[in-house]
Amino acid sequence: MLLPSTRREFLRHSTRGIGLLAFSRFAPRFLVQSSLAAPAPEKDRRILVLVQLAGGNDGLNTVVPFDDPAYHALRPTLALKQNAVLPVADHLGLHPACAPLHALLKEGRLGIVQNVGYPNPNRSHFRSTEIWETASGADESLSAGWIGRYLDNACAGAPGSTDPDAIHISAEVPQSFGGEQPHHTFGLAPGAARAGRAETPLLERLADRDDPVADGNHSFLRATLMDALVAEKKIQRILDAAKPAAPYPAGNFAQALRNVSALVAAGLPTRVYFVSLGGFDTHANQANSHANLLRQLSEGLAAFQADLAARRLDDQVLTMTFSEFGRRPVENESRGTDHGTAAPLFVMGRAIAGPLHGAPPDLRVEKNADIRFGVDFRSVYATVLDRWLDTPADTILGARHERLGFLG
Repeated sequence: MLLPSTRREFLRHSTRGIGLLAFSRFAPRFLVQSSLAAPAPEKDRRILVLVQLAGGNDGLNTVVPFDDPAYHALRPTLALKQNAVLPVADHLGLHPACAPLHALLKEGRLGIVQNVGYPNPNRSHFRSTEIWETASGADESLSAGWIGRYLDNACAGAPGSTDPDAIHISAEVPQSFGGEQPHHTFGLAPGAARAGRAETPLLERLADRDDPVADGNHSFLRATLMDALVAEKKIQRILDAAKPAAPYPAGNFAQALRNVSALVAAGLPTRVYFVSLGGFDTHANQANSHANLLRQLSEGLAAFQADLAARRLDDQVLTMTFSEFGRRPVENESRGTDHGTAAPLFVMGRAIAGPLHGAPPDLRVEKNADIRFGVDFRSVYATVLDRWLDTPADTILGARHERLGFLG
């Protein structure tokens, strides 16, 4: 993506709702400061960590209705039996790969919101992800993400600060970060131990050049590069010095959460972090691949929560998973599952109230039909915005949505 060459061009992009999102790591401080008016909250502010399960997680084999005859009839090879699952309630259990999450559930640090979706569901990965990330209806398109709108309403950088409002550890900037106003966001590549990029030395030389005849465009880009490098170097120092207070398993996902914990522990004023675990599009031979994914998820989240608890930061952080859709209740001929609709999601933290929220799905459906959602995902967002981030959820989401009981 090309950087804007003039201030006018930058502002023209901003009016489309992409602003500093499109050029997040090149965002000049003066633009961020001039566009935001609210005072910065204290460093002990509450923090939200979003965990994307990219590809569409199979909810029925994550939170398993093990004694439902319809479940076994729909899934002759994929259904899990009662003696294989980890008990959650009389008729529900977690996949056996979720043992670390099951332990958190018993400790009261994990909640499950069941059967989450939205009306008139879309089965396209791209479009359904867009719906979840912008909190739009299925029949509307919004330019700003739900986190971006939260930042519009609630967040501002401290005077003179290059600290990001939101940080993502993913292959691309999440659409949820896009706001109507510009915000300073920062990105780390998945699996990267360092914040620096291969082109950083070149950027340093460009930022350090002092051209007495440079016009305003050159000055703009120089200031932009300098602010980006300041943020990058600060984050790199934090990651280089990081010493987790609990062990993490190997793998990019756990490494991403380790980095989030280090940044939270360093006292950054960042309000939202985003990490992603991909591979959930399990159309064929699902059993082993799904088990491996759930193991990565469970072990990574449990290590992250243990690290936060050991640092006495677990009362400050709420973690929430989401996926663009669930899978169809019936298994296909390739021993996998196809794109579906609703699925459960996890919420994790010290403030969780109760293990189960919402009712399980009704599996009395035709062979190729989908389950009907029970909880609108925007009710989850409204609860998080209102009761965790202490911000006007109805204003941000554009409508009133039911609040749920998973936060104490």
